[in-house]
Amino acid sequence: MTGTLVAKDLAGGHGHRTLFESLDLTVAPGDVVGVVGANGAGKSTLLRLLAGESTPMAGSVSTAPSDAFVGWLPQEHERVPGETIAGYLGRRTGAAPATEAMEAAAAALETDDPRAGDVYAAALDHWLVTGAPDLDDRAPAVLAELGVDLGLDALMTTLSGGQAARVALAALLLSRFDVVLLDEPTNDLDLAGLERLESFVRGLRAGVVLVSHDREFLARCVTRVVELDLAQHQVAVHDGGYDAFLEERAVARRHAREAYEEFAEKKADLVGRARTQREWSSQGVRNAMRKSPDNDKIRRRAQSESSEKQAQKVRQMESRIARLEEVEEPRKEWVLQFDIAAAPRSSSVVATLDGAIVRLGGFTLGPVSMQVSAGDRIAITGPNGAGKTTLLRLLLGHLVPDEGRASLGASVAIGEIDQARTSLDDAAPLGDAFEAVVPTMTAAEVRTLLAKFGLKADQVASLVGRLSPGERTRAAMALLQARGVNLLVLDEPTNHLDLPAIEQLEQALETYDGTLLLVSHDRRLLANVALDQRWEVDGGRVRVR
Repeated sequence: MTGTLVAKDLAGGHGHRTLFESLDLTVAPGDVVGVVGANGAGKSTLLRLLAGESTPMAGSVSTAPSDAFVGWLPQEHERVPGETIAGYLGRRTGAAPATEAMEAAAAALETDDPRAGDVYAAALDHWLVTGAPDLDDRAPAVLAELGVDLGLDALMTTLSGGQAARVALAALLLSRFDVVLLDEPTNDLDLAGLERLESFVRGLRAGVVLVSHDREFLARCVTRVVELDLAQHQVAVHDGGYDAFLEERAVARRHAREAYEEFAEKKADLVGRARTQREWSSQGVRNAMRKSPDNDKIRRRAQSESSEKQAQKVRQMESRIARLEEVEEPRKEWVLQFDIAAAPRSSSVVATLDGAIVRLGGFTLGPVSMQVSAGDRIAITGPNGAGKTTLLRLLLGHLVPDEGRASLGASVAIGEIDQARTSLDDAAPLGDAFEAVVPTMTAAEVRTLLAKFGLKADQVASLVGRLSPGERTRAAMALLQARGVNLLVLDEPTNHLDLPAIEQLEQALETYDGTLLLVSHDRRLLANVALDQRWEVDGGRVRVR
């Protein structure tokens, strides 16, 4: 069974703050709807409303049939202690709660409740729909297909980031939802995982609503776009794919700006002419009085005629101004202004690996012999778990090789955004942690800089460890702007950034002329950023492409 989801005149927000309103949306089987907008515009709020997890401020959400199985897969940044892979799959597919409900309904059959039979029948039907009866039988094959060679009893907390991402993808592949709601499903997936996700989403019979910062994924999958424009307080549904939406939005914004500028220019012209007419009226009366100082009759007539004529012209101008159709000025949305501060040039050889080997548990990287020269712009790609982050740590001197040699050049000023966003002390408030790393800045200067990255007083006072991944990423970007860098190391920098921030990052990388090491699975980022080399890491081996 597949279902249709319908939102009518929907409004959502927090407290008394409305983020969006008047949204009408129908998601039919086979539809793939992408939701875009800046961080804080209400994308995740919309998914919660569509899932029935939150109550709308106005409007309604319904499904046809009414018992359609709506699956909501929110972002999960922390793993549940003690939860196994089997438990995770059961929870994310909805099979586990359906099993609990069915067992509770079965137990209620022993009571005298006359409704128990109907409740049990509905719970049993839902249990069957979720695919719970054979989930444990289907799971191993899907996990193996995705390269997860762990048993169902392995704890989620013991998995690497890449393994956890593949298990999350497995939960989606194993699900049997009638309507699927996905919040950032591409996070931490490698290229193979992205291709598998795209194939799954495009082949689904169920309707899909998804939030993603991966522009290539959006371009390949979505059939419609919902734009939540917080700056303009508007919500719009665009038919067609993501690239068509970008073109349509650019044209609409240009036309809106041109319409306002035309209106403002015409209004300013009419206001100026009305002002001139008033000045002429006053000047005409004064001239008449000077030319006929002794003839009261002539003076009065000249004054009256001149005043009436000029006043009529003024009224005509004011009438034309009043008849102008008001055009509201397009509001300028907050845009991250990001520049990477430059440090003096480093030595000509930035980093060298000579037959370097690192052993971490059962994983071995190397032997690797590579050189990074000043000004090199290198992309490092490869599957999850292949050793990309280990290679970076080795190049930067964070790891000492078990065999071979690794050296860092002279006068190298490193600026780094690592995958875990650990550049600041988790246990300290953001403002204090930032000041500790950049002691030359005053507290006021730190607050001003962080505000430019959308981090306000609440976040500045919050412990770094309690910030969202997106906030931690923007804090790391602010750190790059605060101190000079000649070796920039970015490990999956677009994770948890919204689309406007990713575009700003690309622009900053265009003007940055130092050495760059970029690890990313963001295909459009890799295509848009100028690069000299690509190092492919696979199975602990590195080759230059």
